[in-house]
Amino acid sequence: MPFIEPVTLSARGIDLAPLTLEHEPGLRAAAADGELWNIRVTSVPEPENTRKYIEDALAMRDAGNRFAFAVIESASGKVLGSSSYHDILPAVKRVEIGYTWYAKSVQRSHVNSTCKLLLMTHAFETLGCHVVGWRTDNFNFASQAAIERLGAKKDGIIRGHALRRDGTVRDTVMYSLRSGEWPEVKVQLLYSLNKPR
Repeated sequence: MPFIEPVTLSARGIDLAPLTLEHEPGLRAAAADGELWNIRVTSVPEPENTRKYIEDALAMRDAGNRFAFAVIESASGKVLGSSSYHDILPAVKRVEIGYTWYAKSVQRSHVNSTCKLLLMTHAFETLGCHVVGWRTDNFNFASQAAIERLGAKKDGIIRGHALRRDGTVRDTVMYSLRSGEWPEVKVQLLYSLNKPR
């Protein structure tokens, strides 16, 4: 199935490579940069759970519903974080982008915009998706703002939708972008990436 076929996406000094167990030390180090597992509204693995996090992602790939990438700095080979296609629905040509997190030292840099550009370009222009979606915790305001900056539209909120790591039940905010909206979003993303810093 093309949605989970191995592919490496590259641009602007960033590689998105299929996540493997070989990335465990790098992923563990990226999560330690900012102790990201302490953030209540994310799914970043604790150091001791990094291997299981990768194994779970690989099992979901085998099941056909998730394809996880390691986010890597091209020049150094350093792992910066991870992102995935998930809730893959080939019949309706829809994927969601999620399980996304980055080392604290590269947050608010070009890394997230570059990754989203790569993932959306591949989804719309290679996989032929009609819709790309996102979901996030109702209290993850930074994630909601980042998704909205991309040009995605808020579809609504699913109440009482999922468990957080602390056992509380979250509401999930859903977003999507349709293929007809992609050309304008792509132009805007490229414009923002090319602006002098």
